[in-house]
Amino acid sequence: MSNTEGFDVEFVRGLFPSQCWDWAFFENAGGSYVPNSVIDRLTAYMRETQVQPGAHYPASALAQDRMDEGRRLMAAMIGADMDEVSVSPSTSFNVYVLANALRPLWNDGDEIIVANQNHEANAGPWHRLAERGITVKEWKVDPQSGSLDPSDLDELLTDKTRLVAFPHVSNLVGEINDVPLITQKVHNAGAMVCVDAVAYAPHRAIDVKAWDVDFYLFSFYKIFGVHMGCLYGKREHLLEAKGQYHFFIGEDETSYKLNPAGPQHEMFASLVGIADYFDAVYSHHFGTPANSLHERTKACFELASQHEEKLSAQFLDFLTSKKSVRLIGTSSASRHDRAPTFAFSVAGRSSQEIPPLLEVDKVAVSAGNFYAYRLASALGYDPDDGVIRASMVQYNTEAEVNMLIKALDRVL
Repeated sequence: MSNTEGFDVEFVRGLFPSQCWDWAFFENAGGSYVPNSVIDRLTAYMRETQVQPGAHYPASALAQDRMDEGRRLMAAMIGADMDEVSVSPSTSFNVYVLANALRPLWNDGDEIIVANQNHEANAGPWHRLAERGITVKEWKVDPQSGSLDPSDLDELLTDKTRLVAFPHVSNLVGEINDVPLITQKVHNAGAMVCVDAVAYAPHRAIDVKAWDVDFYLFSFYKIFGVHMGCLYGKREHLLEAKGQYHFFIGEDETSYKLNPAGPQHEMFASLVGIADYFDAVYSHHFGTPANSLHERTKACFELASQHEEKLSAQFLDFLTSKKSVRLIGTSSASRHDRAPTFAFSVAGRSSQEIPPLLEVDKVAVSAGNFYAYRLASALGYDPDDGVIRASMVQYNTEAEVNMLIKALDRVL
C-alpha cells in the first residue's frame, strides 16, 4: 500500500486479537490493546527461555539476548542510547525512584516547580520532597481550560530552581505542550526538566535528543505493550543520580541503578513485539524499510495522527454542539494542538453515572479523576466524581466514533 492512500486502519486492526473489536473501546488513555506480536514475544520467552538469564547455557543466553533486544529497540525507538534508558514496572515507580535519586544532589532550600496539570505520577514524588527540605512551587493551569501557559514560568523560575516537572500531554486536557520551548526556558534558568509523556507517546513519535529533555517518561502499556514504564535520562544526569538498587550495583550501571525492582525478564523480552508491530505497520504503508526503527516509528505516527485528527474532528463536532457539555482543553481537532483524549462533564449530571449508560451500546468509556486529582480540583470538579473521558488511538474507526456519538446523544 502507498502512503498516499492514508492510514489503513483495517490492516492495523488485523494485527490484534479479533475479540478486541467486540466493543467500541474508548478508554485507550488508560491502556491500549496489545497486538499479537507482543503476546507472541511474551509467550515465546515463557515457553522457551523461562530461566534465570545471563548464564552461558543456551536457554539462559537466549533469555538475556531477548531481554537486551527489547531494551535496545525501545531506546532506539525514542532516539536514545541503550544506557540512557531504564525500564521498570511503571511510570509512577520511575518518578518516585528518580526523585529519591536526585534529592541527595540538592541543598535544603533548593526549588522544584511542579505543574498541577500533571498526572500524580509526575507530581506526588516531587511534592514529597517538601518533607525533606526542598521548596515545591506549583505551576498552575488556567482554571477554566486546564491549559498551561509557559510564560507563567517567568515568575516561578529562580537561581534556586533545580527541576521543572510537567506533562507533554495531560491525560485530561489533551493539549500538546511545547516541550522544546519549555525545556529551553528552563535550561536558560539553569534547571532540568522531567517530562511525563504517558499521554503523548500513544499518538506521536518521541525524539528525546532533538528536544534536549533531561528526563522523559512514558508507559509501554499505553503504546501497545505490557504494563511497564520507561525512563529516559541524559547520560550525565543518570551517572550523577544516586543508585537506588542493591549496594553492589555500580553507579555507572545506568540502565539498572534506578530500578530497585530488578528487570522483569519476560516483560523486557516482550518489548520486541512493539517494534514488530511498528515494523508491520510501516512495511504495509511504505514498503521499503527506513534506516532505523526511530524513522520507521516516526513515519507510522505521522500517518496515524492524520487518521486520529479525523476522529477528533468527528467527535469534537458533536461535543461542542451540546450546550450542556463542558469540554476540558482546546476545541481544535488539529493534530498539532491536541491528542485524541477528551475529558468533559455534563451540567447537572454526575460524571460517574454516564459511562454505565453506554454499555448497552457496547461503548466503553470511563469517568473519574484518572490520577490527575490535583488537576480535577483546579478545574473545579469534585475529584471523586471527576470527568467523563473518551480517548482514541490509531486502531479506532470512524464507525466506532459514530457509535460513541449515538450512545452519548441518547444519554444526554
